[in-house]
Amino acid sequence: MAINLQKGQREAISAPKFTIGLGWDTNTSSTGSAFDLDASVFIMGDNKKLLADEYFVFYNNTKSPDEAVEHTGDNLTGAGEGDDEQVKVDLSKISAQATEICIVVTIHEAAERRQNFGQVRNSFIRIFDSATNAEILKYELEEDFSIETAVEFGRIYKRNNEWKFEAVGVGMKGGLQDYLNKYN
Repeated sequence: MAINLQKGQREAISAPKFTIGLGWDTNTSSTGSAFDLDASVFIMGDNKKLLADEYFVFYNNTKSPDEAVEHTGDNLTGAGEGDDEQVKVDLSKISAQATEICIVVTIHEAAERRQNFGQVRNSFIRIFDSATNAEILKYELEEDFSIETAVEFGRIYKRNNEWKFEAVGVGMKGGLQDYLNKYN
């Protein structure tokens, strides 16, 4: 049975191999332009910085050098039920220097298209066991991000040799470059 988390709640992840599923629905009638939301993953060390540029995993760099994190591809529309984008994680392969995996979703060309997360609803992040497809945990973002164009959905972090997930749900007015500046 999956655990439904609230913002700020933390939960241990016992499965070494799992998939992160991210989903959302958009209100296309409000802007006239199609939405393109993108999931990105930052693999960081103790200093809260990327281990190296290659540890930024997104639609143009779909696999980390240690092959522990793999983005399954960019969904350009977000249409349909279930996960819109997925990231596969194998903690048995992750670099020994890695202590945090930050999961961010940004709106592609948000400023040009006049789009923000206030026009996005039913956003969620979930983690499920890759072998059994059993859902381990889920966090549904319920905040109204009326001006934010990027949201940190959650983070997976290592404490005392145990990996945990934290439901973050913090928005940022800016884009992917702002997160790159923050974590580089």
